[in-house]
Amino acid sequence: MLSVVIPAYNEESMIPKTAGTISGILEKENIDYELLFVCDGSVDRTWDEIYNAHKKNNHVKGIRFSRNFGKESAMFAGLAASEGDCVVVIDCDLQHPPEKIIEMYRLWEEGYEIVEGVKRSRGEESGAHSLAAKTFYHMISNATGIDMSHASDFKLLDRKVVNVLLNMHEKNAFFRALSSWVGFRSTQVEYDVREREAGKSKWNTRSLVKYALTNITSFTSTPMQIVTGLGLVFFVLSLICFIIAICQVATGTALEGFKSVMILQCFTSSIIMISIGIVGYYIAKIYDEVKGRPRYIIAETIGKKLEENDEKDKRIAH
Repeated sequence: MLSVVIPAYNEESMIPKTAGTISGILEKENIDYELLFVCDGSVDRTWDEIYNAHKKNNHVKGIRFSRNFGKESAMFAGLAASEGDCVVVIDCDLQHPPEKIIEMYRLWEEGYEIVEGVKRSRGEESGAHSLAAKTFYHMISNATGIDMSHASDFKLLDRKVVNVLLNMHEKNAFFRALSSWVGFRSTQVEYDVREREAGKSKWNTRSLVKYALTNITSFTSTPMQIVTGLGLVFFVLSLICFIIAICQVATGTALEGFKSVMILQCFTSSIIMISIGIVGYYIAKIYDEVKGRPRYIIAETIGKKLEENDEKDKRIAH
C-alpha cells in the first residue's frame, strides 16, 4: 500500500480538491492507498473539510494537532501514523504536481528506496524570496555536504527509510536534509513548481528566516565553527595592530588614535556579542532537547486504524 502524507495548515479551500485529485490519480492506476492529512493547528475549517473528505472516501484519514507545531512535526506525525509499504510526502496546495506520485511509485517498484522530488523551476516568486532561498540552500549544502539547491519535501520513502527516520528522536529535525542524509538507494524526479490554486501561502519573510535558522542549527554545527574562525581572524588583526604600534613607538611616529580605537572596540564588541548569541542559540536548542517534550500532541484522529490506536494510547495513559 502507498501512504500519502499531506500536512495542512489553514487549507480549508484546498482539502476537497487535493483529496479528489490525488485519489483519482491513484485509483486510475489501481494503486492501493491511504491519504493521511495532518491538520497542524488550523484555525479555519480545515479539520471539518478533512472529515467531509473521509465521509466521501474512507481512504482519507486525518490527524489533528492540539495546536500549531509546524510543518516538520506534521510530516513526522504523518510518517508515524502511515501504514503503507512506502510513503509520499506532498504539500496540500498542489504546488507539487500529484501525477508525479505515479512516477515515484514506479521507481520504487524498480527497487529505489528514496525518490526525491527535485525542483526544475521554482515557479513565480519575488526576486528577494528567490535570493533568500538560494542563499539558504547554498549555506545548508556547504554545511552538510549534501546538494540541496533544488531539494524539497516532496519525496517517496520506503518503509525501512521511514522507520530509520522515526527512530531519530531529535525534536528539531530537518526532514528535507535527514531524508537525504540517511543514504539508501536513491533517485530523482524533476518537476516544475505550480501556482497555488486557492488560498494564500503561509510563508513570509519572518517565518522563512526562522525556518532557516532552526534547520541550519538543528542539522549542523557550522555556525559554531564560524565563531571560532572569527576569533582567529581578530587574533591575527590584533597581532598586526600590536606590531604596528610597537614600530610606531620605536620610530617616534606614534599618533593619537582615539577614534580609531573606539571604532575597533565597537566592531570587536559587536562580533563578540554576535558570537555569544550564536552559542546561546545552540544552548537553547540543547535545552529544548533535554526537556523531553513531545514533538507534537494529537488531539483527534479520523480513520478506523488511527482511532483504534488513539483509544489504545488513552487506555495506557490512564
